[in-house]
Amino acid sequence: MTNTIRLTVAQAIVKYLSVQHSVADGERRRLVPAALGIFGHGNVAGLGQALDQYSEELPFIQGRHEQYLAHIATAYAKASRRRSVLAVTASIGPGALNLVTAAGLATVNRIPVLLLPGDTYATRHQGPVLQQLEHPTEADSTVNDAFRPVSRFFDRITRPEQLLTALPQAMRVLTSPTDAGAVVLSLPQDIQSHAYDYPAEFFEPRDWKVRRPLPDPQEIAEVADLVRAARRPVLIAGGGIHYSDAHAALEALANQVGLPVVETFGGKGAVTKDEWWQVGGVGLEGNFASNRLVKQADLVISVGTRLTDFATGSQSIFEAPDVRFASVNIVDADARKQGATGILADARLALEALAGALQGHSTSESWREEVQAARAEWAPIRAQWLDPDRAFRPEDHPDAPATGAVLTQPQLIGLMQEHARSGDTVIAAAGGPPGDLQKVWDATDGRACHLEFGFSCMGYEIAAGMGVRLAEGDADGRIVSFIGDGTYLMAPTELLTAAQECLDMTVVVSENHGYQVIHRLQMNRSGREFGNEFRYRAERGPVTGADGAPARLEGDYLQVDLRKIAEGLGATALRATTAQEVREALNTTRDTRGPVVIVVPTVPHVDLPGGDVWWDVAPAEVSEQEWVRKLRSEYEDARGRQRWFA
Repeated sequence: MTNTIRLTVAQAIVKYLSVQHSVADGERRRLVPAALGIFGHGNVAGLGQALDQYSEELPFIQGRHEQYLAHIATAYAKASRRRSVLAVTASIGPGALNLVTAAGLATVNRIPVLLLPGDTYATRHQGPVLQQLEHPTEADSTVNDAFRPVSRFFDRITRPEQLLTALPQAMRVLTSPTDAGAVVLSLPQDIQSHAYDYPAEFFEPRDWKVRRPLPDPQEIAEVADLVRAARRPVLIAGGGIHYSDAHAALEALANQVGLPVVETFGGKGAVTKDEWWQVGGVGLEGNFASNRLVKQADLVISVGTRLTDFATGSQSIFEAPDVRFASVNIVDADARKQGATGILADARLALEALAGALQGHSTSESWREEVQAARAEWAPIRAQWLDPDRAFRPEDHPDAPATGAVLTQPQLIGLMQEHARSGDTVIAAAGGPPGDLQKVWDATDGRACHLEFGFSCMGYEIAAGMGVRLAEGDADGRIVSFIGDGTYLMAPTELLTAAQECLDMTVVVSENHGYQVIHRLQMNRSGREFGNEFRYRAERGPVTGADGAPARLEGDYLQVDLRKIAEGLGATALRATTAQEVREALNTTRDTRGPVVIVVPTVPHVDLPGGDVWWDVAPAEVSEQEWVRKLRSEYEDARGRQRWFA
């Protein structure tokens, strides 16, 4: 007779998760070492009781908002190279739905995260319960069905024994390099407390191997032939370099062949040393040197990237009439993009094999000179913009005196770069910061750059700093989340969780009084500012002005004390205005325990040089405003640069 253990569904989940392990390259580690959550009536008596009972096996972190707890888990998995994940539980209704955005972020970026939202009663004895959706024609629908399109794996557990197949399937997806994303087990609140006699062996420790798919020799040979035939090859490095730990293989191939390397947002930091062939960020927020090389390229090799529109300039950046494409990816659909000759394999193994096939081959001297000339042209421009001691005259910008700012955002980045050491990580996700870091941050020599731009989700950054800190434990190195005041005002609440858990991290807030990167786009595509800057209504009046006409948001900048918000949430908080004050703030708080927030006023509307790449954002096709008609005409001319690749 099979030995059994009688447990509730919730107890079985917690007990099972506590003994799962991932194994990658011989390293064995806990697959799910902790859970995060907020309790409500939909999970407190089920998962809440189980997490309490087994708290020594699966530690619990209390949070303030479900979405940001899931962002913590996503950043943790990313920093762990997708080899360890966190579980997040929420109650039913709004608590569950707060996880949906985070599920989308994880799935788009192919980052594993385990979500355990509560769901409404399965037995239905109670009639409609609090927060239950009553669909007029689909009686089994609940709000949790919203997870289906944004999850890699979704299952609703309506019987205790379903865990015997659902949990192993969830672990398979969490440890799959090709299928990783949000895994959602929807848990009706009554079922969480139902008991079942589970086989005892179900709770024995289990290892899940993270596989490295081998490259096909024929595919390696085909791509090697393309490289040998190319006169101007370029390699685009994506996030797959990080997840595969392929940095050394990438650098060896580039050194051997003399192959210029540019990086996507996800691939930022793929090159760990300053080499002559490393040119920097590519695409809309890349630098013009990288983009110039890609525009000339007759062979583009993409490694571990989805090639979104920011990287491709909405399919306008590949200008060479004879351009061809090759790719390395573990996802078949991505390996085929651009009509590429694909290598369906692990990035590290594929790059190593490609280097072997290209022994004795190198790019031409003229192409190498072109690469070095592009780097040399960009370097002094970058240095000038990042120089924190370069005088910026506030009177040159009409809004600067009202902000009290004397530093630009690029100068603030220059100060952060000056402060960064090996082992530090800078994080950004939405607005101007990730684009600026993509363009100018030096992520070599251990100065990591964690950019989430697949979903570009505001509110990720502070939570991500916590996730990276949890992943790195007590390792040396400061975690710095770099955000604008728009993101900060949207989601500062997890600072309290960081204080509660004593997580050492720094948040640098660029206070530029608005959603300024969208303001910039708005000016380029609509021609007039509307609803993007943080201003009072004109004359501080109501929505309707004294003359009966709607009052616009065109008054003074809002007066908000961002430092006090942080201080009230338990962080060490400082305000620094000058370059020297920023230096002192970064230096004196480097070893501070718990969260630190440094608020720095920055001059609005001062942007780094563009990357000379177009982005397909369409102005209105018809408008009574003359300037909009002009912008539409310019857009239609630019759209002619888009190309279709098989």
